[in-house]
Amino acid sequence: MSASTPGPQLLDHLGIATPDLDTGSAPYLALGLRAEGPDEEVAHQGVRVRAFRVGDTLIELLAPTRPDSAVAAFLERRGPGLHHAAYRVPDLDAEVARLGAQGAPFLGPVAAGRAGTRVAFLHPRWGQGTLIELVEHPHVVPGTEGPAGS
Repeated sequence: MSASTPGPQLLDHLGIATPDLDTGSAPYLALGLRAEGPDEEVAHQGVRVRAFRVGDTLIELLAPTRPDSAVAAFLERRGPGLHHAAYRVPDLDAEVARLGAQGAPFLGPVAAGRAGTRVAFLHPRWGQGTLIELVEHPHVVPGTEGPAGS
């Protein structure tokens, strides 16, 4: 699929809700995965995130940092487990406009995500009970990637 084709490009990550990142990490560490980079707080979502890479896809563990966050509410209702599936799109604004024109219900405006991404969430009712996140990664301008291996 080319960048000019609308729709998801890849499964970007799976979000797993957990009350505690260390407890939530245990199964992934037992599988032999290692955390990628430091934990990151996404303050406006009220979560702390720890990521594990599996090929081109991440497993993002989400622990609430405040009791009024969506992840805290999810844990209260359902307990730990799969919170959302996130799909990478090349142009988030275009994808939000395209899906919005088809009546897709978004849970809020485009917002900042982990690691410099931009994200938008679709209502789980629209996703047949699954919260869907659309993710746009920062665009890298050729020649500005930095030294090899960075």
